[in-house]
Amino acid sequence: MNQNINLLWPILSALTGEPLADLPYAERLPRLLAHGFGLWDVLGACEREGSLDSAIRKPAANDFARLRELCPLLHTVGFNGQTSGKFAPQFAAEGYRTLVLPSTSPAHASLTLAQKLEHWKLLLG
Repeated sequence: MNQNINLLWPILSALTGEPLADLPYAERLPRLLAHGFGLWDVLGACEREGSLDSAIRKPAANDFARLRELCPLLHTVGFNGQTSGKFAPQFAAEGYRTLVLPSTSPAHASLTLAQKLEHWKLLLG
């Protein structure tokens, strides 16, 4: 697999057993939800040129209370990399099981897809 692509959808495809990466984006999210997965950005707003987390300026956290309202059955929150993982303590303090997972970004290619997937499988347990 090309290591210059973000591995989020290939990893989520492997976890769900569905070819999510091959579907149009609008079809991916309902398929994820059908498997008990949701996607949510910890940042509600920021300024950033390019796609690197290191380029984020003026970050504003998303509305965590709203997430609890929308997803009352949520029990596990996985963070895609260390930058979003900075919010893990806030979720853990609210009683969520938290997992800071290896980033799927091509900027963090020290692990292979298979190695990252092994970590991401912890979401299933």
